[in-house]
Amino acid sequence: MDLLRFATAGSVDDGKSTLIGRLLFDSKSIFEDQLESVEAASKSRGNDYTDLSLLTDGLRAEREQGITIDVAYRYFATPRRKFIIADTPGHQQYTRNMVTGASTANLAVILVDARKGLTEQSRRHATISSLLRVPHVVLAVNKMDLVDWSEARFEEIYQEFSDFASKLDIPDLTAIPVSALMGDNVVERSANMPWYGGTSLLHHLEHVHIASDRNLQDVRFPVQYVIRPQQADSRDYRGFAGQVASGILKVGDQVMALHSGLTTKVAAIDGPNGPVEEAYPPMSVTVRLEDEIDISRGDMLCRPGNHPAPTQDVEAMVCWMDQDALTVGRKLGIFHTSRMARAMVKEIPYELNVNTLHRDSEINQLNLNSIGRVKLRVTTPLLLDDYDENRTTGSFVLIDEATNRTVGAGVVRDS
Repeated sequence: MDLLRFATAGSVDDGKSTLIGRLLFDSKSIFEDQLESVEAASKSRGNDYTDLSLLTDGLRAEREQGITIDVAYRYFATPRRKFIIADTPGHQQYTRNMVTGASTANLAVILVDARKGLTEQSRRHATISSLLRVPHVVLAVNKMDLVDWSEARFEEIYQEFSDFASKLDIPDLTAIPVSALMGDNVVERSANMPWYGGTSLLHHLEHVHIASDRNLQDVRFPVQYVIRPQQADSRDYRGFAGQVASGILKVGDQVMALHSGLTTKVAAIDGPNGPVEEAYPPMSVTVRLEDEIDISRGDMLCRPGNHPAPTQDVEAMVCWMDQDALTVGRKLGIFHTSRMARAMVKEIPYELNVNTLHRDSEINQLNLNSIGRVKLRVTTPLLLDDYDENRTTGSFVLIDEATNRTVGAGVVRDS
């Protein structure tokens, strides 16, 4: 059974948390005590209905204000597929949280209130989904019950969103009219919208094809840890542990170790339950090699004829996540796959207006939640791929060295 990670996004009060609560409730993925707790909390707030949004809005401030602040992760499964949901905030000031939730997503569900139509945040989240190369996007036009299940209103919103999405890199777009509060087209098809010929949201999530989204061509295996047991019966064991970022690694394959450039062959691959003949993303394995090569954390195994070129000059799109602005000359830590280095900001060519897609080249800094083009110089060569080809080796995070806080996230793209 495969796993689908998806993120929900949209403006405040578009119904993201209610939609997830409805998915969990109608798919019978919540425990009885959880439901009792939500029913009690709903009653204490004076609601005459069970507020399913409380299943994900767990922070006190979230429940008091009726908004999502932090990224809430929930897990559920159906007989066909497992799911991890990231419920991301709608407020502009929490854009960084949306970036966090969407960074590992296979699919993004962007909710739009049928009464309000597209908002600034709808466009913002569509742009971020495109920047983060989320391959599948679902436009969920919510609260259809409040516009009398109007087909014309649904088509109007879909057309407006399609026109905006045509300027972005969204390879797969699907639109579904729903009512999260009533449950229409969430888990079961709705009888209230006979004009809609598509599937329910859950059916789409269960059947969307994600296997081809993974890069199985370019072998990238960042080494996280060197395993050298000290037991008497395994003193000769020397393995390199990590998670396969892309490609398929098989026993007997010739590989190159970077940064050294030395080549050898894969002698064995050990998984959590014993030896395996091959490893593919996102498997975590330990690789043993035929020759004794000096490899440590931060190095990478790849194919001799297919490997990233080490570079100390990094140009990327960066989402800035700190109160203190990012300025030219600032020094930061950079964490890429399993390698840590230091970096200095050389240049900030432009800031991207995520609503209009305009590039503002007059700026000289990036403020909190801003996204812009940044050029960095790093102390140690990094093994980078273009983010469009590899989401793992094409991304990094920036760290404030004084506080050890994550202050930025970047993706390597040509433009």
